[in-house]
Amino acid sequence: MALLQVNPTRMELARLKKRLQVARRGHKLLKDKRDELMKKFLDIVRKNKELREQVEAMLMKAYGSFLMARAVMSNEVLEEALMFPKQSVSLEISTKNIMSVKVPEFHFRVENNDASNIYPYGFANTSAELDEAIGTLAEAQLLMLELAQAEKSAQMLAMEIERTRRRVNALEYFLIPQLEETIKYITMKLDENERGNLTRLMKVKDMMLEQAHHFREKQKAKE
Repeated sequence: MALLQVNPTRMELARLKKRLQVARRGHKLLKDKRDELMKKFLDIVRKNKELREQVEAMLMKAYGSFLMARAVMSNEVLEEALMFPKQSVSLEISTKNIMSVKVPEFHFRVENNDASNIYPYGFANTSAELDEAIGTLAEAQLLMLELAQAEKSAQMLAMEIERTRRRVNALEYFLIPQLEETIKYITMKLDENERGNLTRLMKVKDMMLEQAHHFREKQKAKE
């Protein structure tokens, strides 16, 4: 692990220790955020799976009914029956906050809420299979909108989880070890300098004692 390019001083040591404390606190907060995001993500994925299974089953049923209707009806009659839809859906999009991630929230409203008034044709020249297909699609459309909301939310949460994971790894495997190694290096350097200073002071003391001893010896010799 490469050390940070800093001067080995006590002021720099104090600054790095404070920075390490902040990095550890940020690492813990990011890990908690990542774990909570994973919980939310898994909840949405489970809901997404259920909705997708329902939508696929309903679409398969509707396609099967359309095939049967097309087999017993001419193309002209079928196209004329479906030319002008009778029901419409208005969609409003807003956002909601999930762990600092703004995910879409769809609000849809059916202008014609009467389930029996969704067929844009008379029943005289059409088949029951077509009625069944139209009814199934009417039920499926709202689930498809819910599915779109769930899939987009899951996608955005997955991107945020990946970003958070990279930040956690950068702190855990790069910045924090680098700070710890640099702090260790500065501490050893300061201890080494302190031992060197102590050794020099002891040598100076010995020299001063020796000079004092020689001075006393000279004084005694003069007497």
